[in-house]
Amino acid sequence: MIVEEMMQKNVKTLSPEDTVQSALQLMQQAGIRHIPLVNNRSELVGVVTERDIKEVAPNPFFPKEQKEKLALPLKKIMKTNLLTGHPLDFIEDIAVLMNDNRIGCLPILEDGRLVGIVTGTDLLQTFVDLTGAGQPSSQIEIRVSNRSGVLRDITEIIAGQHLNILSVLIYPDRRDAGSRILVFRVSTMNPVALISRLKGAGYDVLWPNMPGMPQ
Repeated sequence: MIVEEMMQKNVKTLSPEDTVQSALQLMQQAGIRHIPLVNNRSELVGVVTERDIKEVAPNPFFPKEQKEKLALPLKKIMKTNLLTGHPLDFIEDIAVLMNDNRIGCLPILEDGRLVGIVTGTDLLQTFVDLTGAGQPSSQIEIRVSNRSGVLRDITEIIAGQHLNILSVLIYPDRRDAGSRILVFRVSTMNPVALISRLKGAGYDVLWPNMPGMPQ
């Protein structure tokens, strides 16, 4: 999946000349934690986050300072050394970039103009959608040898049970470098028959480890 398919396109923005009070109100009204700052050509010039705002938020114990802090222009606190993405980037690359740099949002630019934004919440929702975890289904984990054709063989067994595969994940087996763990999400709430068939075919089903199934 590319970023264009999951990014937020209706981005709430402010300008560097807007105030802390404006940012605080927008975050509260829109329920957001990151605000890109753009100039009159829709070019990204900075970002302010909820953390930035909290660092300069007025202290109720010092009311005389309140007006001064609320009137502070965002250009005084905005971040300008920004990482950005492109609508045609892959979401896996965006996720790695955000995770490696410990950032909560990534502005998306096209021809130098802001066209979207991706947040950690967007990535989490996309992961849920891609894995099919939000649908009625069952997850099955199988340890297999790292050989050509094993994925095809298992999908044929699943098809033989008249089940749809909602997602497949593959990751290394930490106990055995020659094995892989396959994680299938299939369209049934009762996987007993499928588990029995897989175990009967000699596969090591790790989850669910249901009682009464062949070992």
